[in-house]
Amino acid sequence: MISEKRRKIERSKRLSERIAFGVFRVMSLLVVGFLFVILGFIVIKGISVISWDFITKMPEDGMTKGGIYPAIIGTLYLIAGSMLFSFPIGVLSGIYINEYASNGWVVKFIRLMTNNLAGIPSIVFGLFGMSLFVNALGFGDSIIAGSLTLGLMTLPVVIRTTEEALKSVDNSFRHGSYALGASKLQTIRRVTLPIAYPNIITGLILSIGRVSGETAPILFTVAAYFLPKLPHSMFDQVMALPYHLYVLATSGTNIEESRPMAYGTALVLIMIVLFLNLMANALRRYFSKKVKMN
Repeated sequence: MISEKRRKIERSKRLSERIAFGVFRVMSLLVVGFLFVILGFIVIKGISVISWDFITKMPEDGMTKGGIYPAIIGTLYLIAGSMLFSFPIGVLSGIYINEYASNGWVVKFIRLMTNNLAGIPSIVFGLFGMSLFVNALGFGDSIIAGSLTLGLMTLPVVIRTTEEALKSVDNSFRHGSYALGASKLQTIRRVTLPIAYPNIITGLILSIGRVSGETAPILFTVAAYFLPKLPHSMFDQVMALPYHLYVLATSGTNIEESRPMAYGTALVLIMIVLFLNLMANALRRYFSKKVKMN
């Protein structure tokens, strides 16, 4: 009687487990399915305009003909500029919060402010960037103003990712380093950071993805409606793919005629983000292997 009761309980557990795993699997497949539907839609709509000329030529005839070369270069400038600003500051801040600062009210306040900063809408960052960098500091609509605004926007992601990456490093590595006579700085530089690099690079990947697709912050600080030339300095305006896509889709000179170019621009933007993510993933795998070998 007792064994029969146990069998029923075991069958009930297995059934619950199968149902739970089945739901998890369906949800995961749905996410992948949505991703493929979106990518498929963009590829089908945009692949017809993709050509060497589309990627390497200037826009012509009110952006209904020609290419998107200046928008591609402008987007790459903004990604590089924002990363140059946010990555060193974000990583150093994460190191300070996790390794140096005591867990008092100062750290709690910094964490609270960082989390709040991450939740601010991007349009607010755009208005702030326009007030501070464009007007107050006199940068004007320029690459440096747009890069600093985007860098500020991605800073919380880099800080939190760095802090979590450092937290995941086992304390035995730190204690072993101290036992061998290393200072705190040497331990961070030679032991903790190399182990945390793969996860820190994950933050970089997330930041690149967000920067490359943002329209609102660059709308007020750098993006030009139609500028068929390349910038000569960091104080020049540029075209950018997200804003170019927005203009083509909503307010171009001939929206219907430029619709294929909009889909082509979206496809190029996705390919750039995918390429940068693949590069960052390769870098993460490289550091992971290096940590395992050591």
